Amino acid sequence: MVSNFHLPPVGYGPGSQPPEEDGKELEYLPMPQDMRAYSAHIPFVEATDALTPALDLLREIAAASIASGKGGQNRVFDLSGLDRANRALITETMGEGEVSIKIHDIPAIAVQESVFAGVWVLKSANSDEIEVGPVPAKVFERAFKSRKPATLALTERFPGVLNAPSLVVELADKSKNYAGGDEPYVVNLTLLPHTEQDLVWLETAMGLGSVDILSRGYGNCRVTASALDHVWRVQFFNSMDTLILDTFEVTAVPEVALAAAEDLVESGERIIEVLEAIR
Repeated sequence: MVSNFHLPPVGYGPGSQPPEEDGKELEYLPMPQDMRAYSAHIPFVEATDALTPALDLLREIAAASIASGKGGQNRVFDLSGLDRANRALITETMGEGEVSIKIHDIPAIAVQESVFAGVWVLKSANSDEIEVGPVPAKVFERAFKSRKPATLALTERFPGVLNAPSLVVELADKSKNYAGGDEPYVVNLTLLPHTEQDLVWLETAMGLGSVDILSRGYGNCRVTASALDHVWRVQFFNSMDTLILDTFEVTAVPEVALAAAEDLVESGERIIEVLEAIR
């Protein structure tokens, strides 16, 4: 009787091949990990009359999200009037999404995107709100309010500064001539020759605005407003926090920080699903 079992072929698999002539082994970069993805979370509550304010508010948020995705304006919902139980239900339902924003204002505003793209939770010393839209309106209003003024070409040069001054002239021109709705203009520092001193000089020359954004996905994307209108520093890091792409972007708000129209519509539909599950 012949068995169907066959031994594996000899000479295959790890360790079976001779090393390279230089003695080095082929090494692979670690693959990205910890990608955040939406997962439905149904709050474990009983839909009693006491929770009607929170449930009604969630229904309004869902409608606002769908409307915003179809071209409607941002809507803001004040949470300060909710009692503890209703506020807890809103918090549990919202969860935490990929994008966090700090708006340097008086007082400062901490913004956290919920698990529903385009639904933002805003907290400050005197406010507790949810805003629905591609990005909170305060981001547009405060982004380029200077925390550290842009000194541009007047910035004192020091040894090692080579290409940065010409980049500043280019960015200042694009900033001055930017009109709402223009395509983003990107200066890719990663692909351009520059020195470490160039980068230091650029940070001083461009100044700092009042909005910092962190978007988490495969690694992190850090977006910082400069003090020059419409100019953002956009830096992508891999899952090991190594800088892999460094750019300046001339636009209203970089697309990486915005909730897309289709995502807003989908967020509204998901909130409705949560409401149906609770009820």
